Amino acid sequence: MIRDITIGQYYPANSIIHRLDPRVKIVCTLIYMISLFVINNVCGYALALLFLVFVIKASGVPFKFIVKGLKPIVVLLLITVLFNLFLTGTGTILFQAGFLKITDQGLRTAVFMAVRLVFLIMGASIMTFTTTPNALTDGIEKLLHPLNKIKVPVHEVAMMMSIALRFIPILLEETDKIMKAQIARGADFESGNIIQRAKSMIPILVPLFVSAFRRANDLALAMEARCYRGGEGRTKMKPLLYKNRDYMAYAGMILYTIAVVIVGRVLSFHVWIF
Repeated sequence: MIRDITIGQYYPANSIIHRLDPRVKIVCTLIYMISLFVINNVCGYALALLFLVFVIKASGVPFKFIVKGLKPIVVLLLITVLFNLFLTGTGTILFQAGFLKITDQGLRTAVFMAVRLVFLIMGASIMTFTTTPNALTDGIEKLLHPLNKIKVPVHEVAMMMSIALRFIPILLEETDKIMKAQIARGADFESGNIIQRAKSMIPILVPLFVSAFRRANDLALAMEARCYRGGEGRTKMKPLLYKNRDYMAYAGMILYTIAVVIVGRVLSFHVWIF
């Protein structure tokens, strides 16, 4: 399960998606996520799926890496489906057993929420797979730059997000090493009930926190040794500049958004009226 977490990982390739400006990928990912909450019918989700498949193909990232990132959210996905399935009381009753009942509206909401959550994770994974942490930091800092006028420490916020993303794979690798070391000493993380499994995680959490604080202290000392003093007056070795492919990506995203609004909302409203 530890190795299945793909957040913060970068997959090197030479695709058109990798060469896009990080600002484009951040903005397009946010628009795609918002569009999933606009869709209200099957045709809209089919359009979102086609767009997502096209982007995955263009990114050059193997599909198995994208699907691998869905494994850690299986429990969250199952809980979301069950809550929407059994706690939605409106609509025609399809099945009832005691106080538990399934309605057509609940079934529809549960399916749509599951699809929406899967598409959200896959869309966000594409951005992290195709963007290095440094590029992601530069993109976030550039997009939030207007907030400097109201004294928001944009550079520091972007730097913290970059460090957090970069530390995720490192901490996962450290956790995997600690688990293997504890298993070699006879630790059992699989048997027992939930409480016993939670208690068995203590030998992992303690050295993991110690390692994390040690790495954070080493990083702080390294930044001080290099005279890091924040973002004021700093220049960029590789400044971000929009190119023709970035404008084309924006244009494609605008066309997708218009199509989603028409197919996912307007047509469904028209069908409901008639």
